[in-house]
Amino acid sequence: MEIKKVTKNDLVDSIYQNHELKIEKQNIQKVVDALLLEIKNSLSQGSTIELRGFGTFEPRLRKAKSAARNPKTGESVKVDAHYVAAFRAGLELKEKLWDLK
Repeated sequence: MEIKKVTKNDLVDSIYQNHELKIEKQNIQKVVDALLLEIKNSLSQGSTIELRGFGTFEPRLRKAKSAARNPKTGESVKVDAHYVAAFRAGLELKEKLWDLK
């Protein structure tokens, strides 16, 4: 199976074309942008976002590393502890993808 990259614009187009919402495309774009902004803002404040059936976004602490290596130059670097965004798929999403060919 070939994996296709779907962009934010592709999502907006798909929502506009495939759902019988009587909403202009620019308004769908605004809603998608607002949703993503709220997710980013919540994560940056240390909150966990739970979307039932889809999944959970959460900030996760990565430990500091004293002996990491820069793959480009090969030099040894120190990496401080920092947070990253993590995603755990919900049950419905896991079931939807289980038999993906």
